[in-house]
Amino acid sequence: MKLVIGNKNYSSWSLRPWFLLKAFGIDFDEVKIGLYQANTADRLRQYSPSLKVPVLVDGDLVVWDSLAICEYISEQYLAGEGWPESVADRAICRSVVAEMHSGFFALRNELPMNIRHSKPLDVTEAARKDVVRVVQVWGGLRDKYQHEGPWLFGRFSIADCMFAPVALRFRSYQIELPNVAEHYKQTLLDHPAMKAWMTDAISEKEHIDEVEL
Repeated sequence: MKLVIGNKNYSSWSLRPWFLLKAFGIDFDEVKIGLYQANTADRLRQYSPSLKVPVLVDGDLVVWDSLAICEYISEQYLAGEGWPESVADRAICRSVVAEMHSGFFALRNELPMNIRHSKPLDVTEAARKDVVRVVQVWGGLRDKYQHEGPWLFGRFSIADCMFAPVALRFRSYQIELPNVAEHYKQTLLDHPAMKAWMTDAISEKEHIDEVEL
């Protein structure tokens, strides 16, 4: 099984399924393709019909969306453990995952993932609203599931993978958070897989002007 990813410093979507695979100890080959390079499209064409990352190649099967990859991993390799156990909890989890997957555009655009960056940034009201909503999601879930474990739904799930790049953005741009959200952010950053991703990202030599502020 191969997971095709982009630059670790910049590619938030690549991190999500990579984190899930690493967190559950699933073996895979990592194929990294530098983004915004002259040969990027040609290299991606070998793996991805959308010419985007991430892409999972498992035998003859190709899956090319981060959430679809996480769903497939949960079904095929985790016996569904990528999601919470109860029907109600799974429904809530899928709701917040879908919200993250399809929303928060101001946060994405104004605070692009850049792990090497470490400096506060003035943001628009739209981005502030996105931050407030993330804090609301994190705080509400941690309050409800705090006695079941340290993750959003107590036990580690796809939801934690989907919000992992947000924690990195908050770290890079030094976003002030309430205590509960700050503690959860640090829980994500302290995970061994996240530390490994960050170490690799910092050591990368590529500097992509299109992503740098």
